[in-house]
Order: sequence, then structure tokens, then C-alpha cells
Amino acid sequence: MPAPNPFPGAVPSAVAGAVRRRPLRSALIGLLVLAGAGLLGSAPAGSDSAGRAPAAPGGTLRISTTSCGTPPAELPAGPLSFAVTNTTTVYAAVYLTSADASLAYAEITWLGPGKTLPLATTVTGGQYAIRCVFSSGPVVATGTIQVDGTASGAVAGVLPMNDKELTDPVNAYRAYVEAALPGLLADTRTLDADLARGDLAAARTDWLTAHLDYERLGAAYNSFGDFDDSMNSTADGLPQGVDTPDWTGFFALEYGLWHGWSTDRLHSLGDQLVSDASGLIDDFPSEDTDPGDLPLRAHEILENALQFQLNGIADYGSGTTLATLGANIQGTEEVLSVLAPVIQPRDAALLAQLDQALPALAAEVAAAKSADGSWTPAAKLDPSRRRHLDGDVGALLEQLAVLPNLLTPRNHA
Repeated sequence: MPAPNPFPGAVPSAVAGAVRRRPLRSALIGLLVLAGAGLLGSAPAGSDSAGRAPAAPGGTLRISTTSCGTPPAELPAGPLSFAVTNTTTVYAAVYLTSADASLAYAEITWLGPGKTLPLATTVTGGQYAIRCVFSSGPVVATGTIQVDGTASGAVAGVLPMNDKELTDPVNAYRAYVEAALPGLLADTRTLDADLARGDLAAARTDWLTAHLDYERLGAAYNSFGDFDDSMNSTADGLPQGVDTPDWTGFFALEYGLWHGWSTDRLHSLGDQLVSDASGLIDDFPSEDTDPGDLPLRAHEILENALQFQLNGIADYGSGTTLATLGANIQGTEEVLSVLAPVIQPRDAALLAQLDQALPALAAEVAAAKSADGSWTPAAKLDPSRRRHLDGDVGALLEQLAVLPNLLTPRNHA
């Protein structure tokens, strides 16, 4: 088990992917290397098995609670690498910043006692400093490092973020979820009423409506406790797969509606879904939302949609995974909208690109819906259209992958 994170709000790369949802599976481990902005949370490409950085100007730094080491006073522009050793008995975060500490260019987010890691990046001419933040409280910095010359591929500095800056986005997103939950409950009741009278044709239509209500809330599921497992678990990993007796939720209903389950069994599942939706409304105000979840989910929602929806893996008979992909895009747009105030001062160009790319992708997915309201199953998409959609989702994911580290709190950077 990893040691606890000594820096509230910071996300050690070793534990960043420790999130769970069925059918969603995060593959974000290791994405907390912000190459575009130059903030490196792990050893850079080309480092050896011991974590030592490639040869580059910089040298060694032995840090303590009273000193952040003694780097060279002058260095050439281009790749820099400092081998940083923590000589203390506490944890440290280490940053390469501008001389006035207004921008961060590289980081070691979690340096344990007695450990050595590289602080490496590429910078152009200017004045810099190294800043050390210890879990016991001290914050120390070096003198100014003068970097002379220019360098191609130099990283852009990132405006450090205080963890309190995510408070308003979290509150705004929670308000969005609380406003949406009554609609989810109403639509599960409509579905249950269909099942109670045995109208399976109406139930198939109303199942999709209610399921998309839920899928638009993709950034909140970690705050849903056991309700997410009950309402939105696939049969993956269940002891008897789709024949597991206590399987409940949207996917169990989907399978049953399209595979001939009895109306009594389906109605029982509908009753349970209504009970869960009602319980979720009562429970959600008491559940916490981790501020770090929002930047992570901004990437993760579509990452998992690519894996499970566009590939049709989460299709239990309805052929509507592209509709779910559309709902996931809407969920991502909502996350982006509440995060926009903290993204704007850090990467306005990225925000503008995302504001264009998400609606364009939504329109592309919507084209898979026929005039009669039916959806083309993912497996039946025209191959060229499928490749184009796959490429567009992949390109968008590359942009969204920047957000978790861009918006990692760096209280003392």
C-alpha cells in the first residue's frame, strides 16, 4: 500500500489511478506528466531504471528543511536536470519556478526521506529558482538561477493553483447534480410504470431516457457511494455474469428488456432502480466530493466512453452505446464549464480548443441517431465513419489529459 499523500490536494502519480467504477475503468495512471506545460511528476523519458535523469546541466541538490540546495548560479538554455536528494525524515515537494515564484516549470510531487529523483525540464533564457516544500511545514528556496540563451521546445510555465480555488467549481458541479437527480428519479418512475403494466416497448424507450440521465452525471459517481454499484454496474466480474441473481441497475434492465426476461423480474428491477434513485437524492448531500475528482473526470469520462461505448463493450442489447457516448460528452462539457474559471488563467488556448472540440464531437455522434429516434449500434457504424469518430475522440482525449496535472493544487509552488 502506498504511503499516505503528505500534501493535501497533491496527486502522487503512483496512486492517481486509484478510482473505481463499473463499467468505467480508469487508465489514467501515469498521465500526471504534463508534457505540454513541462510539469513532470515522474522521471522523464530516457531516465534509467534507478530514476536517474539523462545527463544535462543542473547537477545535484541535497535538500533539507533549512536549504533547498545550491544549484549553479548560471546555466545555459535547453534541457536541465537536477538530481534532488531529500536528506530529511519528512516528505518534500520540489519545484523549478520563475524567480518570483509566479510560474512553475517542473516538479517532484512526492520525494520521500532519503530518496533521490530528477527535477528535469527544458527552459529558455530567464531567471529561475528551486523551491522546496516540506510536509512538516518549512518552505525554502534557492537564490536566482540565471539561464542564458534560447531553447526550442522550452516549456511554458504554469500558474500554480491553491487547493481552495477548486471550491467554487466543486460547489457548482454539486449544484448541477442535485438539480439533475429529481429528473433521474422521475424518469426511473416512468420506466417502472411501463414495466408494471407490461408495456415493454415503452419501457425500452424510457429505459434509455433514464439511463442517459444517469450517464450525464459521470463526474459525480465517486460521490454516489454504493448507489453507483447498485444502479450502473455491468455484469463484468459477477460470479455468474448476466445470470447473477442479485444483479441490478440499468444494465441488468437493458439485458432483460432485450433478452426476454419476464415482466415480473423486470418490474422488480424497476422498483429497485426507483428506490436507489430516491435513496441517492437523500444521500448525496451528505457525501463528499473530492476537489481532485473534477479535473480527473474531465479526462476519464471520455476515456472510458471510448473504451466501453464506442467499442460497444457496454452494449447489453439495446444498441445505444453511441447515445451513451453523447451523454458522456454532455457530462464532460458540464465539468469543463465549472472548471473554466481555473483553466482560463492557466491555459486559455486549451480551453478555447476544448470549447470548440466538444460540441463538434457531440454533433458527430448525434449523426448516428436516425429520424425515428433509433441509434446505429457501434458495431454497425460505417468503418470509415468509425475510424473518424475514434480519431476525433482520441485527439480530444489528448487535450483533456492535460487537465488533471494542470489543475493539481500546488499551494507553495
